[in-house]
Amino acid sequence: MKLELLKNAVNEADPIKVQGKVTRVIGLVIEGVGVGLNIGELCRVFPSDRKPVVCEVVGFSEGKVLMMPLGDTRGLGPGSRIERLGHRARVRLSKEFLGRVIDGLGNPIDGLGPIKREADYDLYREAPNPLLRRRIEKPLDVGVKAINGLLTVGAGQRLGIFAGSGVGKSVLMGMMARSTTADVNVIALIGERGREVNEFLDKDLKEGLKNSVVVVVTSDQPPLLRVRGAFLAMTIAEYFMDQDEQVLLLMDSLTRFAMAQREIGLAVGEPPTTRAYPPSVFGMLPKLLERSGTCEGAGAITGFYTVLVEGDDINDPIADTTRAILDGHIVLSRELAGKGHFPAIDIMGSTSRCMIDIVPEAHARLAQRTRTILATHKQNEDLINIGAYKDGANQEIDYAIATTPAINNFLTQWIDEEVDYTESLRAMNELNLKDGATGETIQI
Repeated sequence: MKLELLKNAVNEADPIKVQGKVTRVIGLVIEGVGVGLNIGELCRVFPSDRKPVVCEVVGFSEGKVLMMPLGDTRGLGPGSRIERLGHRARVRLSKEFLGRVIDGLGNPIDGLGPIKREADYDLYREAPNPLLRRRIEKPLDVGVKAINGLLTVGAGQRLGIFAGSGVGKSVLMGMMARSTTADVNVIALIGERGREVNEFLDKDLKEGLKNSVVVVVTSDQPPLLRVRGAFLAMTIAEYFMDQDEQVLLLMDSLTRFAMAQREIGLAVGEPPTTRAYPPSVFGMLPKLLERSGTCEGAGAITGFYTVLVEGDDINDPIADTTRAILDGHIVLSRELAGKGHFPAIDIMGSTSRCMIDIVPEAHARLAQRTRTILATHKQNEDLINIGAYKDGANQEIDYAIATTPAINNFLTQWIDEEVDYTESLRAMNELNLKDGATGETIQI
């Protein structure tokens, strides 16, 4: 192992050092001259009194290189030395990442020592050829009744979790990470409050950590590092997919990833568009999201990406763009959360676009019938609550009133409760829902 590490170090060594100097620092952007760099390349900038800061090239202006730091810029000044590293952003990975918590640069932060590494992966890889992707053909058990039964997810599907703050996104992610039948979880906490990281690990993820890789980039870190953290999580998921593993990728949150890219775009002079998001944000989202899914081999990346909607408006620019790219969405309702209904999934506002292709016809019919009953009850809820509706006036409303409590009981699940796919279907059958046209009980 030591000999292999030494060989790798020799291969990576760059005997020719190309250097330049800093000419200006404006906010997040460092300008430099005298060093030949390309977009995406890494370099080191040497402050006067601190360790060198790794930077990434993000653009050019009037013959000058524009760089953004992956660390603190204090101590930099005119004339600070720039040293080219001679390679694009990449990370060395191995299966020993399992059970570890790492930062946006791939370094462990859990105090468990260094990680042995084997394979080099480019951080900004291209998405797979669409014609080489396998079709999504089988469900993935995520251990949550409401999703397994009514929003069935296929192995290799990508879904968004849309919610405002404090509605239960992190709890739902923890439930899926602990209960899923996927081989590996890759969890990216992008732009999270530092206080919530240990809380998520200890309270939500718990024993699920042993099969997980957790990437943590907190809100106080530079925007380029937050963007890099999301791509690092995707690259790690691709590594395990290439080992023919089923990977569950949980990213919280895609909105903070977009906000970090907005900071970068505005800092280098991009024009703001909708809600001050520059064009690069809407170009970056598909570059990240399209990398998940199926591939030529047996592995697949099933992705859940949380989207923090401002004021619970699921039509804001990031939510709208994301919904168009993904294969379905799960909406968490503040109204349901206020009633103590957890997970607070709004079934009528959520959809899984791949469900119809991966479940039997009877399962699809039962799920659709459940939606119809919930919609009928919701439409007439005000009349029912004030006593204005008279029993017998409408047969469908009567049936909705009779069956909705049992359906809501099915849709709720305690945080520590694990319900596998088979048990979810058995619980759906026990609802004994009747077809609205034939009156026959629908069974899977």
